[in-house]
Amino acid sequence: MISADAIRGYIDLIVLTLLRDRPSYAYELAKTIAQVALGQYTIKQTTLYSALKRLESTGLVSSFADTSESGKPRTYYQLTDAGTAHLADKLAEWEDTKVLIDRFARRAPASSTSTEP
Repeated sequence: MISADAIRGYIDLIVLTLLRDRPSYAYELAKTIAQVALGQYTIKQTTLYSALKRLESTGLVSSFADTSESGKPRTYYQLTDAGTAHLADKLAEWEDTKVLIDRFARRAPASSTSTEP
């Protein structure tokens, strides 16, 4: 299980990538996150709603009222043009971050006989 602390900085990226596919409502997003995470991460509802409100307040997503397939009224969220551009930037940044972290993680341990400080 991946800790919430390890994922915290990537919640917005996760949500934006899901909204890239199509508009969605919070419960559906939470279900999709659980499915894609394969049990390694479960998002708390408060975390998800906070992220959605933050993304909406910054203009990266917008919301609208609609009815779900089950007939229940829902608030749907969709990516804005600004959100699409932001997502592209963040995905590129993520790739750079993975390369950097892998560089450290795969680095051979320093020899314990080294005389350098």
